[in-house]
Amino acid sequence: MYFEILKGVEGLIVEAEANVSKKEAFEQALQTLEGALPYAKSMYQADLFQAAARLMDEKGGMKQLYEFVERFDQAGVFEGGPWAEPSKLEPRLVKGSLMASGMTSIVDILSQVRMVAIAKGKYKHKSVSKEEANKFLNSVMALNVDILFPEETEAARIEGKIKEKNRAEKLFRFLADELSLASISGTIIKEIDELVAQQPIMVNRIVSMIKDAKQLLNDTINEQDKKAIKRYVDAISGPTKKSKKYVNPCDYRKQLKEASDKELEDEAKVFAKSMRSTGLVSHCHVILVRYLNINKPKLLPVALGLNKKGVANLEEHFSTISDLIKVAIHPPMRQSLFGLACMLERGVLSSNPVIPGLRRLIELDLQPAVRKVLLNSINGDEGVTANDIMVAGVISVLGQPLGVGQGMNPTCQTARGISLWSLHAPGYLLELIPRAARDGDIDIMFEGITIHSKNLSGGLVDELHEELDPVSLILVPHLDRIYGELVRLSELRGEDVHKWVNPTFYGSWVSKGFSSTIDALTASVVDYRGFVRLFYSTHHPDYNNGHELIYPNPVGIFITNSFGELLGLHAVSIQRIDRDSNGKYRIYFYNPNNDSSQVWGQGVEPTVSGHGEKPGESSLPFHEFVSRLYAFHYNPYEQGDAFAVDNEKVNKTEALAKESWGKNYTWVDNNIAV
Repeated sequence: MYFEILKGVEGLIVEAEANVSKKEAFEQALQTLEGALPYAKSMYQADLFQAAARLMDEKGGMKQLYEFVERFDQAGVFEGGPWAEPSKLEPRLVKGSLMASGMTSIVDILSQVRMVAIAKGKYKHKSVSKEEANKFLNSVMALNVDILFPEETEAARIEGKIKEKNRAEKLFRFLADELSLASISGTIIKEIDELVAQQPIMVNRIVSMIKDAKQLLNDTINEQDKKAIKRYVDAISGPTKKSKKYVNPCDYRKQLKEASDKELEDEAKVFAKSMRSTGLVSHCHVILVRYLNINKPKLLPVALGLNKKGVANLEEHFSTISDLIKVAIHPPMRQSLFGLACMLERGVLSSNPVIPGLRRLIELDLQPAVRKVLLNSINGDEGVTANDIMVAGVISVLGQPLGVGQGMNPTCQTARGISLWSLHAPGYLLELIPRAARDGDIDIMFEGITIHSKNLSGGLVDELHEELDPVSLILVPHLDRIYGELVRLSELRGEDVHKWVNPTFYGSWVSKGFSSTIDALTASVVDYRGFVRLFYSTHHPDYNNGHELIYPNPVGIFITNSFGELLGLHAVSIQRIDRDSNGKYRIYFYNPNNDSSQVWGQGVEPTVSGHGEKPGESSLPFHEFVSRLYAFHYNPYEQGDAFAVDNEKVNKTEALAKESWGKNYTWVDNNIAV
């Protein structure tokens, strides 16, 4: 009822008298709502939202709305909608609401203004404290620094004509006026820290946050925060004296020609230290490496900050690396330089198919559609070819397998596949890429049937969101269609389709043993305690006779929000199971969504650093991860004694499950519904 009334209302209501001010019109609508009986509130909410929209578009409108916070909240302006209970609101959902069309953005702005009043003690709310409101708003600002500090570009000015964006910027200017920006500097830095800890291939969000955070350097923040922000600013713009002084690429390169060997070495050391500590690359670093590649190749290991293994691989395959630098390491694809360093340290070039596979890509004849999407990915004419971009992307994926992300697409399965193949089957990955880019087709064999992606229509993605790495841009459309077809072919078998789909899609190293706690026919939770015991006896070192994972295990998990409520199903890979610094067993997993701040409710909060995580890994204590698990593969020949698993562990896991996602399912144990 609430949203039916809101839908399409904006623009339909006209003020009765032209000489009534926007503030007076709002107050009149508020008085009407205040006087309405409880069952009739919804009939007058739309009038108030329209009046609020007109007022907030005025100069100083947010401040005027702020004066009425207590009145409009108690009058029932949020009644019947998702904003009714402020204690349940999530900072990460704010941006989507603010940018939504219709009245959704108006209601959310009123909700934010209410939070400011609570945070400042102007309005005491029964379910949200002053401290909680401050924490909420700090998170909102930290997650939306692009709105807080809009870029002054032509594109930003054009987008600024959109009324939702205009209103959002006015709201955040109001937040900045009413609250101290200094209070969010630490939050912004923490967010950036956790994002860079994962070393993602796509760093657009990180770079955007750093550019916005740069403006905090002129604010009153503590020296430690200033130092941290400056470190990140230097990482993307240039940490050396020369790179700071000669911003223009041509000028910087001229300075390199005039520099002594000692100066070049010092320059290389500073750049390498910055790149290896942040995972971020400056365009000047690329210019330096390209110069050294031709003129001072002995300094390349220094410029890349390579360890002994990386140096050995560079020396062994120098001719190939030199060619790759010429082809793929350019300022528009600067992040591939970090991928190159990581690739050398992985030693992946020693795998026989890799070097021939990389060389084949350099002159591969690309389909026009592939060429177009690759060139569009660098946003303009940068003097590089689509093949250059593709090779740069392959270097990044081979160097950072756990840095592959799904972006804004529901394609966790395909991102997981690219990551898995980069880790354990780079030759296969280098076969898939040319088949998709040149031939426009990928095929896979399923139980004697050859499935061709070119013959399939539809998948999980209707329209691909193209903020992806080049390899994903090429492969995801094909892989998504194939994965969807495998699901279709398996869905009438009476069991979870992943039992057959995963080994076919990912490869023969996926164990054939499979268990799901959700019955495919009834959609009920069946024998959950047995499911938990089986996982412990096949994965926990104390119960599985010490067998370690050889390959990542593709598993399915329930994703829950900060209140433990079910959001949906998700594909991740268990990378390893090990003790943390406190001696507690944790499950370390690859999450294709590259999300640093995960809060799954009940105190279940995956971390990306601080507990022995490797770059690209998230982790949870063992039982907490199991509490969100719904399907996994296992090797039946490496199974311990399920009966030996402590009841206490099973009980703890079951309680977390039942009190979160489990509320959405019927539970059956020994054929008895519970």
